[in-house]
Amino acid sequence: MIKNGDRVLFYGEDETKFLVRIEAGQKKGTHLGVVDFDQIIGKDYGDVVAIGKNQKSYYLLSPTYIDDVFSMKRKTQIIYPKDSSYILMKLDIKPGVRVIDTGVGSGAMCAAMARLVGEYGKVYAYERREDFYNLAKNNLTEWGLIDNVELKLKDILLGFDHSNVDAVLLDVPDPENYISNCWEALAGGGRLGIICPTTNQISAVLEKIYEHPFVEVQVWESMMRQYKPFPSRLRPVDRMVAHTTFMVFARKVKGFFKTPDSEDNR
Repeated sequence: MIKNGDRVLFYGEDETKFLVRIEAGQKKGTHLGVVDFDQIIGKDYGDVVAIGKNQKSYYLLSPTYIDDVFSMKRKTQIIYPKDSSYILMKLDIKPGVRVIDTGVGSGAMCAAMARLVGEYGKVYAYERREDFYNLAKNNLTEWGLIDNVELKLKDILLGFDHSNVDAVLLDVPDPENYISNCWEALAGGGRLGIICPTTNQISAVLEKIYEHPFVEVQVWESMMRQYKPFPSRLRPVDRMVAHTTFMVFARKVKGFFKTPDSEDNR
C-alpha cells in the first residue's frame, strides 16, 4: 500500500514517466494535469489512476535505481547503467565492502555502490566541488542511502583519509596522477576501477599502472542494444547509445614477479 512519504513512479499508457514523493494534502501539477496525492495514498503499486481533463491513465509503480538515475537532479555526466553494472561486478561490490569513490558528481555511481555495501559496509565518497558535494548529498538522502556513505568535501590531490579498502573507483579528469594514491589505499588483492573517456587517457593510465604491482589489468568498453518489444516486428530501436566510456581495471598485489626473463607483471 502506498503511504504518505513514499516515492511513486507514474507510468503512462504512452510510456511517459514521472517520479514524485507523495505528500498528504498536497497536489502536483504536471503537463497532463494536477495529481492529488490524497487520492494516491492507500492505493497499491500496480494500480491505475486517471490524470487531467483527458483522464489519461497511469500505473503506480515503485521506482527502480535506473528510474532514480534518469530522473535525478544532476550537473555532471553520469556513468550509464550499462557501464555501472559491470563496474559493480568487476569491483565485487557486495555487503560489508569498504570502497572509495572519487569524483562523486551528482551521486549516481555512489548510490549504486551504497545500495550494495549495506549497513555493514561503507562508501567513502570524495568530491572537491562544494556544489557537487551538496547535490550528491541531497540525492543520496532522497534515496535513503546517505547512512551507507561517508561523504567528504576534499580534493584527492591531498590524499585519501582511508586505507586498506577493498576497492577504489577513480572517476576524475586526470586519473593517471592518482594511481600511486590508489595503490596505497587498497588492501592486498584490492580492486581498482578507472573511468577513461578517451583512448589517449587509457594509455597514460596504463603507463602508471605498470609502474606499480598490479595484476589482472584489463581495458573494457561495453555495448548494449535495445530491441522494440513487438512480437510481429521484432527489431532494434532506431537509435542506440553506443560508446559511453572506457573502463580500466586492475588488482593490487604486494610486489612484482621476479623471474630470469621478466622484471614485472606485464
